[in-house]
Amino acid sequence: MTFCVGDLPDVRDFAALQARRAGMAEEAIGDFLLAINEVATNAVTHGTAKARLRVWLDGGDLVIDVHDDGYWVPDELPGMTAPHDYSTSGMGLWVVRRLVKELLLRTGPAGTNVIMRFGLGQMPL
Repeated sequence: MTFCVGDLPDVRDFAALQARRAGMAEEAIGDFLLAINEVATNAVTHGTAKARLRVWLDGGDLVIDVHDDGYWVPDELPGMTAPHDYSTSGMGLWVVRRLVKELLLRTGPAGTNVIMRFGLGQMPL
């Protein structure tokens, strides 16, 4: 699915549908959508105006890949350090790391991919 900032509600609807079809526990879908929304929003606000979301099953996990054509060089592994108490930004990947089974970040001249792996049972917190 290709999307821009105005399509974010559709991205959430599409992701929720895919999670339910894959058998994700209903009580896990809210946290799943929070993670998807954070990454998709980052892609179209910090990356490029258009981004792409891909979804697939791998074993017992649902995998989401959000790609944009932007390139950046982070100072450290993003989302590993908690934001300051009064931060108004920079919380997205920190929150996402707490909601996923695994998070991979790949960035280079071909763009940036954020790959999230979710178990189909209860979300880790």
